[in-house]
Amino acid sequence: MPRPTSLCVYCGSSSGKHPEYIEQARAFGTEMARRGITLIYGGGKVGLMGSVADAVLAAGGKTIGVIPRQLVEREVAHPGLTEMHVVETMHQRKTRMYELSDAFVALPGGYGTMDEMFEMLTWAQLGLHKYPCAFLDVRGYYAHLRTMMDHMVAEGFVRQEQRNSVWFGDSIEKLFDWMSHYQGDDTPKWIDSQSVKA
Repeated sequence: MPRPTSLCVYCGSSSGKHPEYIEQARAFGTEMARRGITLIYGGGKVGLMGSVADAVLAAGGKTIGVIPRQLVEREVAHPGLTEMHVVETMHQRKTRMYELSDAFVALPGGYGTMDEMFEMLTWAQLGLHKYPCAFLDVRGYYAHLRTMMDHMVAEGFVRQEQRNSVWFGDSIEKLFDWMSHYQGDDTPKWIDSQSVKA
């Protein structure tokens, strides 16, 4: 599988309680730009979302935001992106971000981050894509989620090969190295790509 060129980052519109969250978001954005990978994200200028985008831009990288019209003011849309796509609904937002991306990474975030990332994991499970999906585990933020996903396998609700296709770790360098060698899961395709159109 070719190395990702457009990476979708899901993360919080808040900054969290610890400076390390912002520090790692900035480091991640800087590394994306260094590798020539375009950022696809929710389009905000606040929280970890804004920190990643600002870091990519500061390092000379390309940023593409996708945001619903009703959230432009609430999430304070970033005014300095390379491109901004304003859509009408959350479903259109998620679909457009998927269409623009060839890899998905979750940094720390809340319900929205979980919703978006698990939709990509579900689509991979259904055979709709074979793109890499990873969790950057800053400060052990995703430790309990990792345990829960292992529990899903143990209880027979997720197949081991599907669980193995998801990366967890706290090293930005190792995350990008993993993505560059990712082969994808060979889960049989259950539905066709038209099923994800908004």
